[in-house]
Amino acid sequence: MSSHFTTVRRWLGIQRIAVSQTEKLVSALGGLTGILLIYALSSLLLDGASAQLIIASMGASAVLLFAVPHGPLSQPWPLLGGHLLGAVVGVGCAMLPLPISVNAALAVGLAIGLMHVLGCTHPPGGATALTAVIGGAGIHQLGFSFVLMPVALNAVVLLAVAIVFNYPLRWRRYPAALAVATESRDKIGTVRHPPPIDHAHLVAALSEIDSYLDISEHDLLRIYELATRFADADAHADSEIVPGGYYSNGRFGQDWEVREVRTINDGQYVEFAVVAGSNRRHCGRCSLATFRRWAAHPVIRDENSWRPIEPSS
Repeated sequence: MSSHFTTVRRWLGIQRIAVSQTEKLVSALGGLTGILLIYALSSLLLDGASAQLIIASMGASAVLLFAVPHGPLSQPWPLLGGHLLGAVVGVGCAMLPLPISVNAALAVGLAIGLMHVLGCTHPPGGATALTAVIGGAGIHQLGFSFVLMPVALNAVVLLAVAIVFNYPLRWRRYPAALAVATESRDKIGTVRHPPPIDHAHLVAALSEIDSYLDISEHDLLRIYELATRFADADAHADSEIVPGGYYSNGRFGQDWEVREVRTINDGQYVEFAVVAGSNRRHCGRCSLATFRRWAAHPVIRDENSWRPIEPSS
């Protein structure tokens, strides 16, 4: 029964990437705040029915900016570029002497293509393009001024709300570049050669991030697997490990280490001894691929220190 449920869940796309109740509440409050301001501006510029069509487009953007603030489709350029491009294309298509169904389809199709070309893919931008065509006389009368008032203004307001609202929350600062800068200042520790991970490790890491990520668990694991494979391939191509050689990991302080390769068994496993560093006199065994990833460069003894061997030597 459990396996059947897992299969159904996978086919339906039900993700188990969980976020805290606090994160869910913050996302909802952020969307509420942004849309209140957007609705107020739209109501001042258009009649009630037209304003509600604008809200349909900006409401979709609010979901992205406040529920998935670090997603690639939620960033400032996709938000602004997607909506402005959609508005321009939509207004232009609305002026064509074709059936409205054709104009609507052209607007959305062209908007998608151009967003791809300009690197500003933002799904609600397609809704903006569609609104410009089917929004009725109130929007058609605006012409290309629809691009600036209210679309550009609404997008800028929503962007400003997302930045200000999320800034006090260090784990979800917006845009994503600001969150990355904050994380680097926190000096989060890194593992030079991470061991294999399984689903439980992935869930624990996602819980620590506590923000919805626009990627599936399967794709995350697949990316990790491929990255590890490419790293192994690079190490295999660039590093020659020989018995009797000395190698350093190129780190500093307590992490620095020099290992002597004692033997390589069957061309697959390395037996080594630590000859310098905090683990001096320690012996170990690992796969050749693992040792290659660990070894930054070969070294030789130079009086009282170790120095890298130059490629020419």
